[in-house]
Amino acid sequence: VCLYTLSVLSQSSHLIIFFLPAPDLPIVERRNWLIHQHYIHKDYDTCKAIIKEQLQETNGMCEYAIYVQALILRLEGKIQQSLELFQSCAILNPSSTDNLKQVARSLFLLGKHKAAIEFYHEAARLNEKDWEISHNLGLCYFFIKDFKNAEEHLNIALQINKHDKTFMMLGKVHLLAGDTDKAIEVYKRAVEFFPENTELLTTLGLLFLQLGKYQKAFEHLGNALTFDPNNYKAILAAGSMMQTHGDFDVAMNKYRVAACSVPESPPLWNNIGMCFFGKKKYVAAISCLKRAHYLSPFDWKVLYNLGLVHLTMQQYASAFHFLSAAINLNPRMGELYMLLAVALTNLEDVENATRAYEQAVTMDEANPLVNLNFAIFLYNHGEKKGALDQYQEMERKVNLLRDSSSNLEFDSELMDMAQKMGAALQVTESLVWTKPGKDSKSKPNSATATKTPGAPLGTNQALGQAMSSAASYNKNIQLPAGTNCQHSPPLAIKPKPNFSL
Repeated sequence: VCLYTLSVLSQSSHLIIFFLPAPDLPIVERRNWLIHQHYIHKDYDTCKAIIKEQLQETNGMCEYAIYVQALILRLEGKIQQSLELFQSCAILNPSSTDNLKQVARSLFLLGKHKAAIEFYHEAARLNEKDWEISHNLGLCYFFIKDFKNAEEHLNIALQINKHDKTFMMLGKVHLLAGDTDKAIEVYKRAVEFFPENTELLTTLGLLFLQLGKYQKAFEHLGNALTFDPNNYKAILAAGSMMQTHGDFDVAMNKYRVAACSVPESPPLWNNIGMCFFGKKKYVAAISCLKRAHYLSPFDWKVLYNLGLVHLTMQQYASAFHFLSAAINLNPRMGELYMLLAVALTNLEDVENATRAYEQAVTMDEANPLVNLNFAIFLYNHGEKKGALDQYQEMERKVNLLRDSSSNLEFDSELMDMAQKMGAALQVTESLVWTKPGKDSKSKPNSATATKTPGAPLGTNQALGQAMSSAASYNKNIQLPAGTNCQHSPPLAIKPKPNFSL
């Protein structure tokens, strides 16, 4: 390429034009423009050939050629080789923040977060007002679980530039630090700057859903669907909320739309299965849950739901199989052991059912149904003293639930069963229930059945897929009271839904 300097002189009425050749560029930089041209057009093969010629002519001293070659290697997945080339660039030009940032980026991609932090700090000393450096520093601290420093650098990045990615990461930092209120405030600010960002709207809706603020949750999820009607994350979240409130047909309509976008989504098929379960179409529920299990064989919530459906259909061996698998994946959940005890009771394995109940009451500190079920089980097997102890523990948990929530309501069947159990144990004068039993003198044997759940665990697990970092599920469970007979209505407590993000 030849560059020219144009000189125009005026002499009388004539114009005299001189074309003066510009000085040649140094050989080191001669092909930089051509390398750049092929790189931005993604013609990487030609670009690498030109880079090779350039490096041969300059004895490997052309910084830009090495820099672009490193970028191409990174795009090809050769992170270690790209790191070595970026380090060469940093040696050739140690005052370049771009070179240091690229070295740090390669270290980050290799999982060497602490080493990346050192290079980002070095780059920050050269340029303190670089949003990318502050954001990536926050990201590195996030991955080494230093949430305090992560929050500090992400806030600095937001002061430099209000970027949606920084808002999202700062919200995640607060969530993992256990501060949901701060996370909500961050996402509220983010929505003010980016009102059409569906990911921010969906995340904020999920947080409100976790707090039981359904109106605000539905508002933000609705806004997300307004800007993107095919946003399957928002569709799954909204459908899950409808499903929680028993609107199975409306939820199914939502899921049909989501199925077009993510036909192989395990949470989607799990939720569809539990919609069929709520509509008492158990064969269809099992079919959908089996598909969810095929797509995600290590999701304990799908296994839990399969156990519930098989318990409902009185297929206790199958229920035992799926509940045992769920316990292997999540051994710290008391309700799983209680359901396993239900299956074992109906399989007439009293010894192992007792062990399962003991494990359940040891792990669960809030659900009174666990203790009520255990009390019924012990009473039916002649252990009245143990049954009384469990009944009193159930009353203690009920009082704690009432103290924590003034709007708490208890299922009528649960209260009836507790009344009958209290009458059998001769403790009716100390009952905590406000609703009297229909037959306070009857024995609980006539109602001691395998109770089926009203709202299964995992109904809302699709919200984890809506979030990029974690699973969530509905703890508003109506758990079964496991005993000996074959038919009786479900027992349930109805606290506010609680979602973990």
